[in-house]
Amino acid sequence: MNDATEVFQPLQADDPPVVAGYRLAARLGAGGMGRVYLSHTQGGRPVALKVVRPELADDPSFRRRFRREVEAARRVRGAYTAELIDADADGVPPWLATLYVPGPSLTEAVARRGPLPVPTVLWLVAGVAEALQAIHGAGIVHRDLKPSNVLLAADGPRVIDFGISLASGVSSYTATGSAVGTPSFMAPEQASAGEVTAATDIFALGQTAAFAVLGKPLYGDGSAISVLYRIVHSEPDLSQLPEQLRPLMARCLAADPEERATPAEVVEWCRQRLGGDGDAGAGSALWRELMGPEVSVPAPVPAPTPVHTLPFVTRPQPLPAPVVGPEEQRARRRRTVLITVAAVTAGVLLLTGLAWTLVEAVGKARSSWASPSASSDTASGKASDTSSDASSASDTASSSSASGSSSAPSSSGASSGAASAGSGGAAPGASRPSPAAPKAPQAVPYPFQWLDAKTSLSIKEPVRHEDNKGDIRFDCKEAGCALESDTSVMTMLFSKPGASFDSCRLALTGADSHRLPLAAAAAGSEICVKHSSGDIALLVVQTKSTALPKIAFMTADMTVWRAGAQ
Repeated sequence: MNDATEVFQPLQADDPPVVAGYRLAARLGAGGMGRVYLSHTQGGRPVALKVVRPELADDPSFRRRFRREVEAARRVRGAYTAELIDADADGVPPWLATLYVPGPSLTEAVARRGPLPVPTVLWLVAGVAEALQAIHGAGIVHRDLKPSNVLLAADGPRVIDFGISLASGVSSYTATGSAVGTPSFMAPEQASAGEVTAATDIFALGQTAAFAVLGKPLYGDGSAISVLYRIVHSEPDLSQLPEQLRPLMARCLAADPEERATPAEVVEWCRQRLGGDGDAGAGSALWRELMGPEVSVPAPVPAPTPVHTLPFVTRPQPLPAPVVGPEEQRARRRRTVLITVAAVTAGVLLLTGLAWTLVEAVGKARSSWASPSASSDTASGKASDTSSDASSASDTASSSSASGSSSAPSSSGASSGAASAGSGGAAPGASRPSPAAPKAPQAVPYPFQWLDAKTSLSIKEPVRHEDNKGDIRFDCKEAGCALESDTSVMTMLFSKPGASFDSCRLALTGADSHRLPLAAAAAGSEICVKHSSGDIALLVVQTKSTALPKIAFMTADMTVWRAGAQ
């Protein structure tokens, strides 16, 4: 990856030009959490800006974990880490920015140069172990240490993406099934969904070192299931490693986390093997050689400058004033005087006419009020009655006001008004209270759940059970594997992916089966479950391994909609 066109990819139509004030210059890649872009600080320093995927950003629990991990990552200050300089867990979308490291990943360096010599690996392992010291010191477990997360800069390695897997709440698969961690670099306890600690990163460090010196994963290639099985159930073959590295690899790759070396012990062991070179700083030339030809980083994207253009129109030149003689000037003055006198006279006549019209109209109105015509007696009587009622009401109100009373209307008046409104429709401006529309139950995600002969799941929290007493059990017999339940009914969907609460509720209408065979299930299959309490769950299969019933298992992302939850 020496060519700038391979490192810096142009922005696509669906890439935003700006994120939180950072103008994007190029696309660097994509990972399990989202896309990564090249941008720059206000001072022009390049940064790697990671933008979270929309489906993760919509999960409130992810945002909480992401915010917690960002705050922890801010405390990491190590010579061999890519420093976090800015982030916003509440942004739309959430994002974080780390210093950009101008150098290839360990994966790219090995692909370009082949396996690395032992001294280079010792320098590499010492630098990564020192980075783990800083990361663990901030209370973070990396969980996803692998060759692609180790960048090779001119002054040593840089560990990136620490804390991201933990924030995502998964260890090897995301909610959509895309890989966040690589199975080839997991520890046994991580591969079997056990407790993940700082010792888990040491196991991954040993696998990363083995990859650097072998040019391939220590536990071999193949499907994720077969690799994970070898990691959990077999000892690593250290005979293929150089003899100088075997003692260190044995400590790092111990099956029991308690027996693994600490980062400080790894650093000390490597420095002893490097001898005087470790103290003389002989690694600089080595790192520059590993980096290969330097790739120039694109310059910051300038802010757009508004441009206002005017039409290209030639302004007409004024014509020269005509020459006027004395007689013509006197004639013009006389015309001006006559026009002014005529305009004033017309204005006076217009105002006089309007005044006369107004006086005449007022006189007619007074005449009609004083002596109404006989033809309008009936209407006048009605108007008089109405006026009398209004006058009476006014007198009553005046009397009440004069006596200093400020009492509210009586209840009988209110009842009368209500009855009137009921008989004649709603009063103007009044609105009837409407019952609140029922809200759909809130989805609660539980990603990467593990099911095997010894574990089960419950719809209620806690969902994970280390026994067979949960609502959903995984059972494998000679006839095949299936999900079973005493409390819930289940059905598998065969429509397009992306099931929702409504589609599960519809599919479960009339369902009565408490056993669901898994022969037709594959990665991405969706299974709807309805608990006797009314809760509905959706299982999205991520991995299914049923070839060997004794060690069969299944992983799935579970979403629960609890009845009555708003």
